[in-house]
Amino acid sequence: MFSKVALITGSARRIGAQIAKTLHQHGYRVIIHCRTAKIEAELLAKTFNQQQKDTAFVLCADLSDSSALQHFMKQAFDLTDRLDLLVNNASSFYPTPINNVTESQWDDLHASNVKAPFFLAQAAYPLLKQYQGNIINIVDIHAQKPMRNYSAYCIAKAGLQMATQALAKEMSPEVRVNGVSPGAIVWPEGENSLDTVNQQKLLAKIPLKRHGHPQDIANAVLFLATQPYITGEILNVDGGRSLNI
Repeated sequence: MFSKVALITGSARRIGAQIAKTLHQHGYRVIIHCRTAKIEAELLAKTFNQQQKDTAFVLCADLSDSSALQHFMKQAFDLTDRLDLLVNNASSFYPTPINNVTESQWDDLHASNVKAPFFLAQAAYPLLKQYQGNIINIVDIHAQKPMRNYSAYCIAKAGLQMATQALAKEMSPEVRVNGVSPGAIVWPEGENSLDTVNQQKLLAKIPLKRHGHPQDIANAVLFLATQPYITGEILNVDGGRSLNI
């Protein structure tokens, strides 16, 4: 119990926090990564450590700086002495209408959604190989079929889907690499927010006629992490929405 270690990027809040909670409940020591949500990350780690001492840790870093990722992985290893699972969950998400999209937005969305997961996987590979570990990337159903006004984001997620499959081939047989593609799991925040009318329109397109829950994604991550004969797969967790996009 608590012999294995999972590093979950962007895990202070929302889906990432639920993934961390589920993995911790199933005996993983967890490294909670955040970029700016340090207070939330530390509160989450405190909760886990109250349940079982020294089983949760916090690392803050800007993962878009690929030159710093080797140091980031060394920090993680110094905390736990091993790594069994890397979950690339951290992501930027905002609209980029084609008439207004800028190069800086393109670079930002690609940095968080495909560049950072790829180079973090590279940095983690020696540790994961040592412990026959695995990587799970949080992709998006819109990596397969684009969403209007979010072209840069969708293109980046499509890159992450291909990275998942390419890394699965390159890192085998020692390290497995899979992906989970969420559909409507939690309603977006800020400039991406949907009013009630548009929420209902979206739900109407889903065969199961409801949105999911972060636990659905966490369960998928746990499933893939514990299946030794699955690699290179992208699991849609979307209530069937990808059938009707």
